Amino acid sequence: MEMAGAAEAATPGQEPMRKGRSNSILLPIVGILVAYLLYRYLRPRLRGLRLLDRLPFRMPACLRRRTSGSSTVLPYFAPIADRLGALPYLGPFAERLGVGAQGGGYHGGAEALVKFPGGEALSVAAILEAPGEVVAKSAHSTLYRAAMRSGEAAVLLRFLRPACAVGPEEVSAVARRIGAVSHPNLVPLRAVYVGPRGEKLLVHPFYAAGSLHGFLQEGIAESQRWNIVCNLSLGIAKGLDHLHTGLEKPIVHGNLKTSNILLDANYECKISDCGLYLLLNPTAAQEMLETSAAQGYKAPELIKMRDATRECDIYSLGVVLLEMLAQKESTDYSRPNPRDILLPVSFKNLVLERKISDAFSSDLVKQCRKSGKEKNLNAFFELATACCSPSPSLRPNTKYILKRLEEIAR
Repeated sequence: MEMAGAAEAATPGQEPMRKGRSNSILLPIVGILVAYLLYRYLRPRLRGLRLLDRLPFRMPACLRRRTSGSSTVLPYFAPIADRLGALPYLGPFAERLGVGAQGGGYHGGAEALVKFPGGEALSVAAILEAPGEVVAKSAHSTLYRAAMRSGEAAVLLRFLRPACAVGPEEVSAVARRIGAVSHPNLVPLRAVYVGPRGEKLLVHPFYAAGSLHGFLQEGIAESQRWNIVCNLSLGIAKGLDHLHTGLEKPIVHGNLKTSNILLDANYECKISDCGLYLLLNPTAAQEMLETSAAQGYKAPELIKMRDATRECDIYSLGVVLLEMLAQKESTDYSRPNPRDILLPVSFKNLVLERKISDAFSSDLVKQCRKSGKEKNLNAFFELATACCSPSPSLRPNTKYILKRLEEIAR
């Protein structure tokens, strides 16, 4: 009996020894796991920053190569961790680090590249490693002109700041909707890259001729030719009409202005940033709206960017058409408060003062008089001002605008 009691007394003391043995086996495995996960977490970020190329020594090929498909987390250690009962604790840790798992269900922030027509040849490595230069910046994104492989056309990369963009799932849904849009007068979306930290890159073609804003402000002679003005106006109206009426689910542009209308070498216009506000969170979208208001393109009834309508786009189109006639900024920044000096108002004042000829570019007026197109010029002005009506219900739709522009251009 005494011996049995001694054996029972020894049992509690042996339990810590067993736990110690288990810990001595588990801790090295967990340490190796943590090191491996940190390596898998940091490697794509170092490649994205191109820091690996700046090291004084060359990294082995096995560490530099990016594998395709989903990641596999610890194929050798997962069975051991499962046997030791540690697998349920490793899943959330792996998900936190954004590393995927094969078959086990570690689903995290793995990178993804969604391609659309025209972007089939793009790859994640080609996009991230392409040398680029900044061409424009805004509160929500930065635009880069990126040179792809030799012989391939340059692309325009838009980097959406993670703090300004919606979540990856919503980005994917909106991007697929925008990427399905195809029209000669709309800038196509070639691909969307979502990185492991939530960074988003939109890939578009690059148009070296620049924007309509620069075309009008730089005093290029072609910008004052009546036939080019009509051709550009028709192109803008056609692109906007496709967004409003040519899709199963219409898209409101939301930020139409001359700087978002690009030109190719033949002076054919391409509307960019279509539905871009849908990729932004409410705060960033509202900042976009405030910028549009300061530049004179915002419809007076629009309070929140998410409430943008097709009528709001028509108002912005009217401002663009007037800007093409005036050959000047939509807002007079020389005044102390530019928010109060909008182009439609200045045109209205000139009409009331019977100084309509002062509103147009002098060269454009002379050209129209010589060619007998002065009535067409006045009709163009009337259409543009109708688009800028304070009442949304009084603004014409894109079909009517297209019909009138075709008549005016004859």
